[in-house]
Amino acid sequence: MKLEKTNLEDCFILSPKVFEDERGTFSETFNAKNFLDQTGIAVAFVQDNESTSKYGVVRGLHFQTGVHGQTKLVRVVKGSALDVVVDLRKGSPSFGKSFSIVLSGENKKQLFVPRGFAHGFSVLEDATVFAYKCDAYYNKESERGIVYNDATLAIDWHLSSNAMIVSKKDLELPTFAAIKPE
Repeated sequence: MKLEKTNLEDCFILSPKVFEDERGTFSETFNAKNFLDQTGIAVAFVQDNESTSKYGVVRGLHFQTGVHGQTKLVRVVKGSALDVVVDLRKGSPSFGKSFSIVLSGENKKQLFVPRGFAHGFSVLEDATVFAYKCDAYYNKESERGIVYNDATLAIDWHLSSNAMIVSKKDLELPTFAAIKPE
């Protein structure tokens, strides 16, 4: 597995080796020992999630607070999505900065999102299947978010505004300035 640093501290792009022959493909999507050896970060995932969305859906920016904060390893199984993260860790040199990457079933790239980050994605193809691992269980009381169109963050979601499909819940999220990062 190839590992690349992003502009955000502790946030990495993982690109698995893909073996292909006449039968199809095989890849190891995560190996805890290899990841620890390359990053010094030990992670134990406890929950896997998957969503299917149509073109234009924007989900996020979501995070959980306190002991329920989650480290995630995200990928697209089928289709493509722009994955976006924002560092909310107050003491971090990359606090308040964002990073985005197109993840797709074709490029097989994954993004390692550390605890203390907000996360979201926009769907760039119909029937996109988005999957992710979490190192903590979902806790509704700890769920928070930042509105996707926050002026301070100025995220380009790679969609026209009239193509965006955003849930009522996500439209009502506070701005970056209004949240209380840990």
